[in-house]
Amino acid sequence: MLTLAVSDTATALRVGLSVEGVTLYLFWLGTVAMGAGALYFWLMMGTVAKSYRSVMVVAGIICAVACFHYFRMSAIYLEQVAGLFDAAGQRIAGKTITQFPTAYRYIDWLITVPLLVLEVPLLLRLGRKGTGLFRSLVLASIVMLVFAWIAEVSPVGGTSWWVNYLISCVAWFYIVYILFSQVSAQMQAQPESIVRALKGLRMFILVGWTIYPLGFLMALVGTQGESIREICYNIADVINKVGFGLVCYQGVRMASEGEADHSR
Repeated sequence: MLTLAVSDTATALRVGLSVEGVTLYLFWLGTVAMGAGALYFWLMMGTVAKSYRSVMVVAGIICAVACFHYFRMSAIYLEQVAGLFDAAGQRIAGKTITQFPTAYRYIDWLITVPLLVLEVPLLLRLGRKGTGLFRSLVLASIVMLVFAWIAEVSPVGGTSWWVNYLISCVAWFYIVYILFSQVSAQMQAQPESIVRALKGLRMFILVGWTIYPLGFLMALVGTQGESIREICYNIADVINKVGFGLVCYQGVRMASEGEADHSR
């Protein structure tokens, strides 16, 4: 099995900087970035106050789960890229990638997106009072992902593809609405560093998540559109998981330092 994997890798590297090659390299980059992110967040737990350590635990779990799924998705896509070449190592004319690790990606999102939105009530330190907020965010995120999945497995450009895509976008807009209404009201009593972190997280979900619906639409772009879509998804995942966690860490670290100074 190891020999086969090495052989597939050697063959797949022949794609160079083609669309398929860039997509493959970004799967590998995503695996490394998520693994490094998980390790970093867990190692940094000791630098924040105990009341904020759950934020770091969750940030690490998000990246660890994503690292595993990116490892599996990399292997699946690598096999597909290797299949573009014949036994002599020559690119087969007209052959394109037709199978993508979509199921793994949505399994990952169904786990990590609810954890991402969990960071909001954790940063606010609402305890049980944050249950309602968390439920609203999780429900909206699940609706968003379920309808996005239905759209993904529907014929590209068809009625089901468009309708489910738009429903998914509406659920995303609802998440943004919650963050700019309910969360804004809760932010008033928080330390300045936490307020900045929460504002940063809102921008990740408002702007950073925009890459996903735009990437989804790339499937409309010819025979390589779905590989371009994967490029968008891979870039967005690193930004919105590792970057998201870094913003959380910066906020809780500064808040912890402020609390330590205040207690002296």
